Amino acid sequence: MYQYLFFDLDGTLTDSEEGITKSVQAALKRFGIEVKDPHELVPFIGPPLTSSFMGYYGFTEEQAQEAVAAFRSRYNTTGLFENRPYPGIENVLASLKKEGKKLLTASSKPEPLVHRILEHFGLAPYFDLMAGAGEDERKAEKACVIENAIERYGIPGEARKEIVMIGDRRHDVEGAHRCGIDCLGVRYGFANPGELEKAGADYIVSTVKEMETFLLTH
Repeated sequence: MYQYLFFDLDGTLTDSEEGITKSVQAALKRFGIEVKDPHELVPFIGPPLTSSFMGYYGFTEEQAQEAVAAFRSRYNTTGLFENRPYPGIENVLASLKKEGKKLLTASSKPEPLVHRILEHFGLAPYFDLMAGAGEDERKAEKACVIENAIERYGIPGEARKEIVMIGDRRHDVEGAHRCGIDCLGVRYGFANPGELEKAGADYIVSTVKEMETFLLTH
């Protein structure tokens, strides 16, 4: 059975669409790009921001870094609280903890923000380690975050078969597989239809309740 449960944050533990998309919208406006409907910016949720600005809007690396700074000027004060845990998430974490599972986060969000968000919503006490990316987004790729969490928590190599990554985007699946661990995809987050299947998720669930059942029985 899986003993070490690595959770993504955005789209897995919390519905962060409003705060992230409005902050991306504000950052793009600094460059003269008007996006009237923030929902169009949902693809920014999950992957590292620098690569998203470069990939979706053709920014140079320097421009992308400027955009990330503009994003954070809004997000770090307002956007991170335009957010809410998915209904039932706290009960799931409590149940898993009661069963002796080790709960960790593996988020591409800067680690201090991971701590602030989970503490704000009262979820921090359930986690044995809250791992995220560095403030400058170096090592923000999901595989790097996962490897960092494994090393910091001291999980031995032979125990990787007992680790599962839980996330809502292809980056979670790809990062998990690069680290030699399984991935449980959750459809209730921000993945496009078929995204998790195409990425090769080992298992997929559609609801928070299904996720709980899976993690308690596998």
